[in-house]
Amino acid sequence: MTLPSIGPYGGIALVRPHVMGIDEAGRGPLAGPVVAGAVLLGKNAPAGLDDSKKLSASRRLQLETEIHKTCLWAVGVVDVETIDRINIFAATMLAMTRAASSLCSKAGFEPDEVLIDGNKTPEGRSEGWRWPNVRAIVGGDGSEAAISAASIIAKQHRDRIMRVLAQAFPMYGWERNAGYGTAGHLAALREHGPSPHHRRSFAPIAQLEMAF
Repeated sequence: MTLPSIGPYGGIALVRPHVMGIDEAGRGPLAGPVVAGAVLLGKNAPAGLDDSKKLSASRRLQLETEIHKTCLWAVGVVDVETIDRINIFAATMLAMTRAASSLCSKAGFEPDEVLIDGNKTPEGRSEGWRWPNVRAIVGGDGSEAAISAASIIAKQHRDRIMRVLAQAFPMYGWERNAGYGTAGHLAALREHGPSPHHRRSFAPIAQLEMAF
């Protein structure tokens, strides 16, 4: 991926024009929050950025550490209660809005452009979205470095949340499945029923609750 010219800002030399990349993690799981990451690339951003799902756990951790050191980044988190209240799509748009707002507060300026992985943006879909120069890119997490970095930040942050939650609810195996509907997770749901961190608006959970 070719990067444009760069310039210094606040101790980190940021890529210019200032392009914010945003991606989410946790749209599909049965449990836990949805998380969005937002990144402004630095001059010394790590090489080898890619879609977080294509990277090994050790490589994601290494890249996350380097992103933290060389880029400006932020996350936006939307909890299960909100997901169930407004639906997962709206919650994802809200998480992206929160991540973008947090990063702008941290940076102290507005980006020249916002790039989002997928085929839709929060513009007109999430209250508080204020960045008109936004573009959705299908497969952007594998083709745009800023989005790739955001995908790594989002996934790493969410995986940590799920590992913490797994300590209180070890029967669901969230430290391994991150809340996705694996065979083991579904079997635990049938045996123990849903936890407070399960998404009750999702069909598998709603059906199980009817059975309990």
